[in-house]
Amino acid sequence: MDRRHFVRNTSVALGGYAFAPGRLTAMPIGLGARADIVIRGGLLVDGTGAAGRQVDVAVTGDAISAIGPNLPIGSVEIDARDRVVAPGFIDIHSHADTNLLIEPRAESRIRQGVTLEIVGQDGGSIGPWSEAAFQATREGFAGRGIDIDYRDPVGFLDRITRERPAVSVASMVGNGALRSYVVGNRNRPATPAEVEQMKRLLADLIARGCVGLSSGLEYAPSGFADAAELVELAGVLRGSGYPYASHMRNEDDRLLGAVEEALHVGRVAGVPVQISHLKAQGQRNYWKADAALRLIEQAAADGLDVHFDRYPYTAYATGLSNLFPSDARSGGSAAFLARLRDPETAAALEKACRDKVALLGDWDSVQISSTNQETAWARGRRMGTLARERGEEPYALTLHLLERNGGGVGMIGHGMSEENTERILSHPLGMLCSDGGAYAPYGPLSSGSPHPRGYGSFPRLLGHYVRDRGALTLEDAVRKVTWMPARKLRLERRGVVEVGAFADLVVFDPDTVADTATFDDPHRYPTGIGDVLVNGVHTLRAGEHTGDRGGRGVKGAAREG
Repeated sequence: MDRRHFVRNTSVALGGYAFAPGRLTAMPIGLGARADIVIRGGLLVDGTGAAGRQVDVAVTGDAISAIGPNLPIGSVEIDARDRVVAPGFIDIHSHADTNLLIEPRAESRIRQGVTLEIVGQDGGSIGPWSEAAFQATREGFAGRGIDIDYRDPVGFLDRITRERPAVSVASMVGNGALRSYVVGNRNRPATPAEVEQMKRLLADLIARGCVGLSSGLEYAPSGFADAAELVELAGVLRGSGYPYASHMRNEDDRLLGAVEEALHVGRVAGVPVQISHLKAQGQRNYWKADAALRLIEQAAADGLDVHFDRYPYTAYATGLSNLFPSDARSGGSAAFLARLRDPETAAALEKACRDKVALLGDWDSVQISSTNQETAWARGRRMGTLARERGEEPYALTLHLLERNGGGVGMIGHGMSEENTERILSHPLGMLCSDGGAYAPYGPLSSGSPHPRGYGSFPRLLGHYVRDRGALTLEDAVRKVTWMPARKLRLERRGVVEVGAFADLVVFDPDTVADTATFDDPHRYPTGIGDVLVNGVHTLRAGEHTGDRGGRGVKGAAREG
């Protein structure tokens, strides 16, 4: 899209800067006062979906202090002519958590324009931990120079506030973490007393600032919970307005049943639903994407507050152990590896693994993303090609990698369609997520070959899907990564550019914004994002990291809604 066409379709006349009814309007800075920062002459896309308008935006302290044309000069001026000014992007499904303590500059996140990470996803929040789990976690990070001094997600948020990484963080509570704490990693129903204990823990964490309940039903021990248990836990959220977010029990052959289960939990518990990274894996299941969307649309029409999110790629990332059924992973990694060796279970597990690979396509649909140093030769490689080069059978190589890594191998699965991806991203009920972690092309976060979504999700939406494909408008795309997630999680003063809102702001070039990270070369920063402010701190300036960091732990305020 050329610039003249872009401006003609998104801008409005100068001076017309009052916002939509019921919203705060632009206010002048007090006489004689000088704003800390003024973003000058950009096309403001405020997050609400309203048409863009060319105005200035002033920041004082950690908040937006004025919006309008020709604002007084600020102590720092950012020239945003021919650029878009938007709210900082909110990643509603992020795994950028503890890595922010290892490298607080958060290069792969801030350079995407992300200013707020929503962690605690897929049933796996940072705690609550038992004493044994706390000590094991603490010992694991001690060698990396990190002192783990918290035991639950609220404690982690407090640590984030003290450390002040480049991005802010809010957290859900994972049902898998609750189950691990109360029941352990065992595949059995929770007793009524155990369910009540999990509910009390969840209620306490919500009251202290967490913003929802997540599940990861393809993982252990989250997936050992049945629908009745999930309804009981989700019911704790009733009246708070916070959602039940689910990595569903299945995303391929049994996708539609999994969607129905997620909707059922929300309906019976009486809470909003957020379906995580909606997809239809495997070519034989591509047709199910439309059917899944129809189920979600009907639930919304019937009054359920339901949305979903998705990353803008046709491959997912998980553990190599996820090629096997979740019940095979009951009891932890040692028990899982023992089942792979046991003649009584090995054959059935091999068949399940081979069936999963056939669903994706072939062994080159499986790409190794992370391993220990001993098996670093496998990182970034496609399993079929790697096995041929080594003269090994692919399944045997899979077992070898799992054994040498104690079960902990990362993989990327190539198995979705581009057509479905575009349809899901552009759907009115959909938001964007990265489902990715925090990385950097240097230091300890540069190891491995991660999914490129950790570097490029948000620029890819704006570049590939908005500018190049025209799949959705710029205003709609910005709304999906700002206002929509902020409202879904009841986050006040976030996700919108208005006077009094927190000064989380992104300035980008709509003609050049793009992802550059690839599956074969993932540690690459995007282009076109020039300036990023987090709580008023100018962290990215003219495309360079300033070293100044304004992140904080963001806590919700549970209330009727």
